Amino acid sequence: MSQTPLIFVDFDGTISNDDTTDLILQRLADPSWVDVEDAWQRGEIGSRECMAAQVGLLRATPETFAQVVAEITIDPGFMAFERFCREHAMPMAVLSDGLDIVAEAVLARHGISLPVLSTHLAWQGGDRWHLSFPHAQPGCSSAAGNCKCHRLTAARDDRAGPQVLIGDGRSDFCVATEADVVFAKGKLAAHCGECGIPYFAFTGFDDLLPTFEAWLMEAKGQIAIPAPPHQLATR
Repeated sequence: MSQTPLIFVDFDGTISNDDTTDLILQRLADPSWVDVEDAWQRGEIGSRECMAAQVGLLRATPETFAQVVAEITIDPGFMAFERFCREHAMPMAVLSDGLDIVAEAVLARHGISLPVLSTHLAWQGGDRWHLSFPHAQPGCSSAAGNCKCHRLTAARDDRAGPQVLIGDGRSDFCVATEADVVFAKGKLAAHCGECGIPYFAFTGFDDLLPTFEAWLMEAKGQIAIPAPPHQLATR
């Protein structure tokens, strides 16, 4: 493929070093948020219902919320990777099932401005918060708060370039089958291996830069997508 890729990057556990939503719930929510999480893990509810219920258990003023967000760290290689993609006109968007104001605040603290497609968290006054789902879809197979598959489908209608997914967790399982190229770690890498989904393994964004640089050098400015090396495991 010779067109410029469109890069979709997960946030929690991919750009950020930790699952930021879990961190916020651990610090600021009623402990019963864990019961809701367990119901989601058992498949009894979708992620949209899970997130809405958990956010309903948050008890924090905006000041307290901001203090916890200020503690969130990111992969040390992400800034160089984002700068490389920006300098070479490779569009990038954050595609997350987490909280938009968290991703936006963390990226802004590092001087990074990217589109964040995520669930929307809004302060309701006092210590109460409300979650809405501007990117949900009625037919989403996982009842996600952000239907990542729909986002890739919509982007494919708008442009011809390959779609690159960079992710680590369960919210990326479905969309891994839709992307043209998948970079995976953690649970996503295990899932791709079990399901025979081709992927490139990575542990951090420092691992990704050489591959993207090689694409540019090999194609003299045009992206040539190589075959992922991880294709052995099947169902």
